[in-house]
Amino acid sequence: MQRIRLRYTKRGRLRFTSHRDFQRAFERALRRAEVPMAYSAGFTPHPKVSYANAAPTGTGSEAEYLEIALVQRRDPEELRAQLDACMPDGLDIVDAVEAHGSDFTDRLQASEWELRLDGVGVDEVREAVAAFLAAGTVEVERQTKKGLRTFDARAAVLALSAAGPGPAQGDEANTSPVTDRPGEGACAILRLVVRHVTPAVRPDDVLSGLRAAAGLAPPVPAAVTRLAQGPLDEETGTVTDPFAPDRDAVPEPTGSGVPSAATVPGGAA
Repeated sequence: MQRIRLRYTKRGRLRFTSHRDFQRAFERALRRAEVPMAYSAGFTPHPKVSYANAAPTGTGSEAEYLEIALVQRRDPEELRAQLDACMPDGLDIVDAVEAHGSDFTDRLQASEWELRLDGVGVDEVREAVAAFLAAGTVEVERQTKKGLRTFDARAAVLALSAAGPGPAQGDEANTSPVTDRPGEGACAILRLVVRHVTPAVRPDDVLSGLRAAAGLAPPVPAAVTRLAQGPLDEETGTVTDPFAPDRDAVPEPTGSGVPSAATVPGGAA
């Protein structure tokens, strides 16, 4: 049995798809591409697909991950291209490697996020960021399946900074390179690196923390995009490529002529 790990995106309007919506679209793509899937046993067999740490509905992402199991070997890059051709625009399969090593979810230690805040100035956001980072704890509340829960949003935040959206080019208004939301008037871009903890601290929790710590309350909802998730470099505080161990793994001799993950170039972003 061969295992393939895939990275996919949620862009544009497709950021509003739920995780279940993506699952249905992906399973249709598996059938259309005639992927030789391995299936579970029992009365209702289903394709062996493992999803890892999906982003919330309404959030864009450049770094969502899943793993599939195959009963026949396939070249990861060719498989990626076939699946991507069968997916809706905006739900794009952008990278693939052959799986090596332990449970893939153990590598997803942190995420980097971009939050576009329209209607507030950069200086105001920077003051709120400074107050948030200076606080020892920032308690926020979130409604969960078990009721209203209070937890610290500060401890999981490894980096938080604010900047402007960049100068306009020609006659076009300022636009975030990821969210593609046109910016008219005041706007600030937050960059956030957060460690994956339990309970998970999400971008909206950090926004709640900024409101609690400094009274920051953007007049419109933030446009949120996950830029990366993967292993955390403790020295630099950056999120690294979770596929790197798979690409660096020593290829196993198979005699099938199928390139190993170590020889397959990464997919285009």
